[in-house]
Amino acid sequence: MKTQLRILAKEASEKAYSPYSKVKVGSALVTTKGDYYSGCNVENASYGGTVCAERVAIFKAVSENEIKIKKLYVYSKDGWPPCGFCRQVIAEFAEKDLTIIIGDQEGNEKEIQFDKLMPYQFSASHLNK
Repeated sequence: MKTQLRILAKEASEKAYSPYSKVKVGSALVTTKGDYYSGCNVENASYGGTVCAERVAIFKAVSENEIKIKKLYVYSKDGWPPCGFCRQVIAEFAEKDLTIIIGDQEGNEKEIQFDKLMPYQFSASHLNK
């Protein structure tokens, strides 16, 4: 599974639209149903309109009625972790034991449980009081 996620994330990174940062990021995830989705970063001149690779992959999964992420891989040349916006979106759709894998072009990988990456998550439970 990890190898498949890396392959998909790396392939997605090659499709990135990143004329401003010049950083190509790809992400791939597997859902609890066992389906795979990938995405790349898509930048915008306004910067605020930019969408990160992780969110693209998640939005693709959600658009296909897949709302629980089992594992997520983020690939970039230097092994960048998910940004704050992405962490919040991940929190919305993460399985309780979600693992994030961060990989770089050298083949280095770091696996981290999402609750360690974002220990105090804002969630729907905060709104349902």
